[in-house]
Amino acid sequence: MELIYDKLRHARVSATPEELVRQWFISVLEKQCRVPVERMRSEVSFKLGEKSFRADILIWDRQGTPLAVVECKRPEVNLSPAVLEQARCYDLALGGLKWLILTNGKSTFVFRREDLGFKIQTELPDYEKMLGK
Repeated sequence: MELIYDKLRHARVSATPEELVRQWFISVLEKQCRVPVERMRSEVSFKLGEKSFRADILIWDRQGTPLAVVECKRPEVNLSPAVLEQARCYDLALGGLKWLILTNGKSTFVFRREDLGFKIQTELPDYEKMLGK
């Protein structure tokens, strides 16, 4: 299998369809949204009780608090309500993310925490907007 370099993991990884989407979106976050590379990690493992999770991309604020999670899927996978629920589980485990982002490389959905839930947004925010600036 072909390998590609993941600048967040500092390693060469298999170029699976999902990994290609993840690497593309890391580039979008860095170049378009101006998220500092040092504020992102890919394939982040964490637990909620006995259940283990692994986020595709996690973004932290400047104080090191989890700010946003990105759930990446292969291009042929529909970004269904089940995918949103997966990201919401990450929110529960990480304790109050401000942003949930879902992408399959063809479609991207962005949700911002408002009141007690998440509201869909019309555009991908830059890092300063993610921080609430």
